[in-house]
Amino acid sequence: MKDKAIHSFLTLPVELVYRILDKLDTFTILCSMLNVCTRINVIVDAYRQHQTINTLQSLGNQLDPQTIYYLANILRHDKKITKIRLGNSTISDIGTRYLANVLQYNTTLITLDIRYNKIGPAGAQYLANALSYNTTLIVLHLGYNEIGDEGTQYLANALHQNTTLAALHLWGNKISSAGARDLANALKYNRTLIKLDLRYNQIGRAGARYLAHGLQYNTTLTMLSLEQNSIDFQAGQYFEIEMKKVPLRVWL
Repeated sequence: MKDKAIHSFLTLPVELVYRILDKLDTFTILCSMLNVCTRINVIVDAYRQHQTINTLQSLGNQLDPQTIYYLANILRHDKKITKIRLGNSTISDIGTRYLANVLQYNTTLITLDIRYNKIGPAGAQYLANALSYNTTLIVLHLGYNEIGDEGTQYLANALHQNTTLAALHLWGNKISSAGARDLANALKYNRTLIKLDLRYNQIGRAGARYLAHGLQYNTTLTMLSLEQNSIDFQAGQYFEIEMKKVPLRVWL
């Protein structure tokens, strides 16, 4: 009986490696295939040059800090991925710190979606610091985290300097009128934000008044979502004048 040839993955023909890659998603390729050895790196890079996949997605998985750290190191200088979606992946503040580091170096990422990840004020601060330098991110989705008013203040401060972010999703983050006040102040100076989603928070009448006042100085925001914020009819009237001045749509 002839001996069966046993091939190491590291020595497989390129064509066979490509077949393996065809069966894997982008997340697995980046986290499991890169940095195994120089040869595999070259093969994976060549493979990705001919792919149209530009989204890194992992939803509902338990991603520990070490995995996020490894992934972030790869993404810092990646030129293919433009969208990252890591919803409900237990990223927390530690993982957010690593992802924020990506934003300081990566020049192709336009969407970062990290909703449902127990990110608190510290994580928001990491992201805010990165946004002060980043010039490519267009959409930041932080829905249903725990950034609160403190985290909102960090992000609002970043909006004073950032010149590219167009959509900011902060629904379900325990933001009160204090956080709304900071965002309203940012809207006076920001000239790029088009959509601001603040649904399911605790903004109330006072917060609505702050936002309406901030919009007096803003001409770029066109969509403001405020549903489920204990905003009564009187508070809703604060926005009527602003909606006549610019093509602004407010959902209460």
